[in-house]
Amino acid sequence: MTISRTSRSPRSLLGAARGAVRPWTGRRRAKESAWAALFLAPAVIAIVAMRIAPTASAIESSLYSGFPGGILEPVFSGLRNYHDLWASEAFRETVVRTLVFNLVINPLQIVIALALAVAMTRKIHAAGLWRTLVFVPATVPIVGSSILWGIGLQPRGPVNAIIRALGGEPQPFFTSADQALASIILVASWIGVGYWMLFLIAGIQAIPEEYYEAARLDRAGPLRTFLSITIPLLKRPLLFVLVADTVANFVLFVPVQILTGGGPQNSTTMQMFNAYRTTFGYSSKNLGAAEVVILTLIMLVFVALQFRLLREDRSPRRRA
Repeated sequence: MTISRTSRSPRSLLGAARGAVRPWTGRRRAKESAWAALFLAPAVIAIVAMRIAPTASAIESSLYSGFPGGILEPVFSGLRNYHDLWASEAFRETVVRTLVFNLVINPLQIVIALALAVAMTRKIHAAGLWRTLVFVPATVPIVGSSILWGIGLQPRGPVNAIIRALGGEPQPFFTSADQALASIILVASWIGVGYWMLFLIAGIQAIPEEYYEAARLDRAGPLRTFLSITIPLLKRPLLFVLVADTVANFVLFVPVQILTGGGPQNSTTMQMFNAYRTTFGYSSKNLGAAEVVILTLIMLVFVALQFRLLREDRSPRRRA
């Protein structure tokens, strides 16, 4: 004789409950995905319209050759524009000048911004006021800053007046092939250092105070604390600032255009300005597009190296 069970087992009840929850969970996830897509849509559209589409257009345009001025319809020429550019000694000098400029200005700005960030996070009087004063140049439009520096560094400008008053010789600054590029570095650093400082201040303030207390208990000096605690725990903000600063300096254009126009003797002609001059000054759109593509590739190589050097070690550590 068999006895029929009118009640279900706990396992079957749990399975039935899961089956009832799944449709509701699926609808909830679909709804959240729809809202996420809605909020991300403006950013995605902006990236596609302002970044991806122009890049694709530049790559396509660089594969064509046309008569300057658009008199004749451009024809497909493959990599001819790239070959012609690398065959030009003036273009190679521009690429080298751009690389040297970035190898100097990027570490310079990061070191100064980091030093200011460390100083501004110490217990100093009126720290907020000092931070504001350092950040003020970043609030001025780059065009205005370039004009102000152009006036200040004129041969008969106020900077040379101060140098004369101190008994020194007036300097040519933007009118000298030996000093023009250094003067551009001065202007760009004055504009950017305060901006990058804010990100590093935020990163330093996010470091738990317990680490510094442990360092004090171990009698670690300021330099040892900085190298062993601040720098390792500041790696992410430092990587962001370094990459963003690199991109900004590779495409630096306004100070060169306003203050020197690429001169004197092409001493401040860098890749971004050269691409602009080729495209609009010489009306060679296809050759200018090839220069932009080369600049983008060089910049991506720099960024990739920075990610490689400052990446975090996520490999599991062996226990002693």
